Amino acid sequence: MKRFANLRMLGGGKPYYNGRYALDSALRRLANKESACMAEKRIVITGMGLVCPVGNNVEDSWANIRAGVSGIDWITLFDADMVENRVAGEVKDIDLVGRFGRREMRRMDRAQMLALVAAEEALDDAGIEITDENKYDVGVVVGSGIGGIVTVVQALHGFEAKGHRGVSPVIVPALLHDGISSRVSMRFGLKGPNYNITAACATSNNSLGDAADLIRMGRANVMVAGGSEACIMPMVISGFNNMKVLTNTEDIPEKASRPFDAKRDGFVAAEGAALLILEDLEHARARGAMIHAELTGYGHTSDAFHVTAPNPDGVDAAEAMRRAMREAGLEAGDVSYINAHGTGTQLNDKSETLAIKQALAEEAYNIPISSTKSMTGHILGATAAAEAILSVKALQDNFIPPTINLETPDPDCDLDYTPNRGVAAEIDHVLSNSFGFGGHNTAVVISRFEQ
Repeated sequence: MKRFANLRMLGGGKPYYNGRYALDSALRRLANKESACMAEKRIVITGMGLVCPVGNNVEDSWANIRAGVSGIDWITLFDADMVENRVAGEVKDIDLVGRFGRREMRRMDRAQMLALVAAEEALDDAGIEITDENKYDVGVVVGSGIGGIVTVVQALHGFEAKGHRGVSPVIVPALLHDGISSRVSMRFGLKGPNYNITAACATSNNSLGDAADLIRMGRANVMVAGGSEACIMPMVISGFNNMKVLTNTEDIPEKASRPFDAKRDGFVAAEGAALLILEDLEHARARGAMIHAELTGYGHTSDAFHVTAPNPDGVDAAEAMRRAMREAGLEAGDVSYINAHGTGTQLNDKSETLAIKQALAEEAYNIPISSTKSMTGHILGATAAAEAILSVKALQDNFIPPTINLETPDPDCDLDYTPNRGVAAEIDHVLSNSFGFGGHNTAVVISRFEQ
């Protein structure tokens, strides 16, 4: 009877036999209270780390993006004569042996190593010092679309050659998707929430959204969030190529990625890692942190349409954008710049154009857009976080980066994609889109920080 009496009180005086009403009412009030508390916390970006085809840190990468420099080149990570598509966006001139040593490298997948490089830069940038007092309040959400695929294939070759003796005892932690976030956690002593997200090419926008929610719910004060991908290997390149989603433009590698161009014929696969430090504003202020920008909005929907193709009418992607803008408290006219998903496939670029028009109506024609994948290639699970970092830099510099290789206008893609040369512009709010196989649609809003 005591339990029922409590339900009567929670239900605003309704009799206990109407327990469902009482429980629903109580849960609604608790949810509203939690939502209000979450909304009160502002999420700021205090650190960034980036390793990608155009640079091995944030500043070098942004300098090349500003200048319209392509990171696409001939594949060197394996003998490309065995595949039909021979161009990719590889991380270049990075001394992983010097950083980790050969013994430690044998215990990690390349995606884990790239993530550790980006995490070190991001944490240094944020000035985070991990102590016994704060170690449980700093967490990690780092995702990957494909995970430790290089490790899987190497182990398969070892098994085929030597049977079970040819399989390393450290294969499992190296191939697991969550091995990436776990390595970051262990390397830097981060004992807060720690897990991986996988949502194809939308992965690291989901990482940012989840990390922000964890902070708002009080489960952490600081989160390392983003993605890492190392997938330039024969099986992956062949699989994408046989799906007919990779470009066949190879004569001049730097011309291969052509988002929104009428002659586009597919994306360029790339590797890299991008991590951001998200932090509760009050926590950042208390420790005197430098604040790069504010993460003000996040939207996520699903096409529920096809395992690889986007919904051609763009309606579901448009809803993800609307939800991100609504969370940020923005109208269409408030958006200063859109960093598009812009992969360079015929279907994606056309459907994203339709989605932008639906989400922003007539304002879509007034907002500069660009696809930085024209220079980085498509970093799959890390691409959204890389583009979030480039969006922060665009906001800081008041500069719209270009979409290079956009030479032939497409009547179906008739918005302002900032062709070939970047332009100066006042930027207060950036909308950054990332969509993925399986119908994942995500958008984040990154805003200029105001006190």
